[in-house]
Amino acid sequence: MKRDEREVTLGGDRWVHVGEYPRLIAESFRRLLDQDGIPSVLRTPFQWVMFTPVIEIETGGYMGSVGLYVLKVHQVQAERILGEDDSQ
Repeated sequence: MKRDEREVTLGGDRWVHVGEYPRLIAESFRRLLDQDGIPSVLRTPFQWVMFTPVIEIETGGYMGSVGLYVLKVHQVQAERILGEDDSQ
């Protein structure tokens, strides 16, 4: 699978790429999306991340650029939420 794919299948579901961010920012966006019931995953250079324990962030796990993906059925809603956040 190519790193730059915009739509992927993971766990039998279609996920779409909604942005590339530093890990800390992406984790913040994940929590923002979660507040509206939108599941998301991160793609690091090493793996897919569905759940990030706070300890991993605090201890300095991979903090570089990661892809943020949401379920395809939530793409429009997620892009609206992230767009609103970017404009603030």
